[in-house]
Amino acid sequence: MRYLALACDYDGTLATGGQVPQDVVDSLKRLKASGRKLIMVTGREIPELLRVFPELELFDRIVAENGALLYHPATKRENPLVPRPPDEFVDLLKAREVGPISVGRVIVATWQPHETIVLQTIRDLGLELQVIFNKGAVMVLPSGVNKATGLRAALSELGLSAHNTVAVGDAENDHALCMSCEISAAVANALPTLKETADIVLRNHHGAGVSELIDRMLDDDLASVECQLTRHNLLIGHDEAGETISLPPHCCNVLVSAEAPELVDWASYFINQLTEARYQYCLIESGEVSWKLDRVPDVGSAESRPDFDSVIKLMEKPGQNCVVHFQAISPAERSSCLIELLNRLQTLRQQCGHPHWIILNGVDQFLTEEDISQHHTEVEFERMLFLTKNTAELPESLRSSVDTVITIGQTAKRLMEDFLPNVTTNLSAEREQQDTDAWFWKPNCRSEPIPVRLATADSESCSVP
Repeated sequence: MRYLALACDYDGTLATGGQVPQDVVDSLKRLKASGRKLIMVTGREIPELLRVFPELELFDRIVAENGALLYHPATKRENPLVPRPPDEFVDLLKAREVGPISVGRVIVATWQPHETIVLQTIRDLGLELQVIFNKGAVMVLPSGVNKATGLRAALSELGLSAHNTVAVGDAENDHALCMSCEISAAVANALPTLKETADIVLRNHHGAGVSELIDRMLDDDLASVECQLTRHNLLIGHDEAGETISLPPHCCNVLVSAEAPELVDWASYFINQLTEARYQYCLIESGEVSWKLDRVPDVGSAESRPDFDSVIKLMEKPGQNCVVHFQAISPAERSSCLIELLNRLQTLRQQCGHPHWIILNGVDQFLTEEDISQHHTEVEFERMLFLTKNTAELPESLRSSVDTVITIGQTAKRLMEDFLPNVTTNLSAEREQQDTDAWFWKPNCRSEPIPVRLATADSESCSVP
């Protein structure tokens, strides 16, 4: 299961006229019964939300006050995420005849056309506050606070990632929420600007649209919209026609082969993309490469074996990456230890959706087909990046799991042929003589390898969802 949480706006999305129909409540219960988490993300304050929607305990967390407050329905605990504006701000608004005014634990809200006076008051007092609009509502919050920041706090408590979350909304203040998640959906009554940026535009209005989205999540975990999700793709480079070559961030295994310096350079670039996009990775190192990754802890060293419990504890935090060093594990034990770690990481994935990528450097130093058979373990290769200098001796079970092959440098063509003999035999004369950084090939597609000009950290930038 890839999508483990639904983040849902309230007014105009779940609710019509402030009320949620019983059939929509039933849909929420079905999603909850599937093992997924429910998070409400709303501009409302908790007291008024409790009055209009008594089923709040269906939700694992409520992000209220447009991202400023985290509420735990099971314990009824409120946790303001930022300080509230000073009382003098509210007093001055009232003195300037702004009203009605609602003051929450953090948020201060009124209605149009008072936004001009609100902005003037912020300037006059020299406050670091922002104004957010929501279909006529004028909401004042500390700078940088929005539904996305509130959702991030909720997901952190639940041990989940935004990359395993679906968001649905209808209005201006839902843009940040929707763009922060792997999939964004807009109900049929949503503002046109939200529909333009949404990955899915639902056929139905309000809560019926949310029920439609839930049905699709339960039906195929949104696999039917996979081809639409290109905004998260990871850049590889460009082909001879200048077309972008990229990788989807899920559901693929990638083999990259090159000589050591080029291999580490390219992998570092790829890892930087993962970091910027907040995809979690676990890098398993067979040799003594110094990756120089900022704020990424090392588990194990040349002298000490890695503690797998420590690895799993780190990976339980969706914002934490790690490097696991196998140098101190003897060659005779490496394959069994690797299989144990991979199985534990896959179990964690089933529970919380991450780590999103497992990177195995020097895969030819870890596994042979005999190793896999000897341990009688069916290793599940999924969302893995295999790095190697040698494509010729890879285990068949690993080789058959590869969706994409990239070979880099002056030996790129030979490395591609080592992976599958004769794969480049029928290349066109033009491609045969192409001056290129790398070859890119999808073994399961009926196409030949293509030459690629690789992107680098210096020449390209990747977008952050």
